[in-house]
Amino acid sequence: MELRSVEELMDLLYACRHQRALRTAALLRRGRPADKELQVAGLVRGVEELLGPADGAARAVRHLLGERVYHLLRGDTAGDEDALRLRQAEEESRTARFDAGVLEDWRTVLELVAARNSRLGAVD
Repeated sequence: MELRSVEELMDLLYACRHQRALRTAALLRRGRPADKELQVAGLVRGVEELLGPADGAARAVRHLLGERVYHLLRGDTAGDEDALRLRQAEEESRTARFDAGVLEDWRTVLELVAARNSRLGAVD
């Protein structure tokens, strides 16, 4: 499965239990507010329950969200500081209890990352 639009991704995210993914993304936003791709990777990890392991989710969003998000989801960047931050936020989201907002709050961020990836793809 390959997602081609933010709308398709949003539908998939709504189908998942997304509270933990929202907390993960919110924790990453607090720690790295300018790093939208890292935040989106935390949010998208929630679709693994529908698409299978990380590789399934990574492949599904690769075209839409780009190579960096793809590699973060796959875990290809094992020694990378960003991969470590992602894992730490996921762990913390399991026990953290705070209002992380609603999924719709992330639509604009997803659209920004997708648009940026689209422009970069056009340049390559």
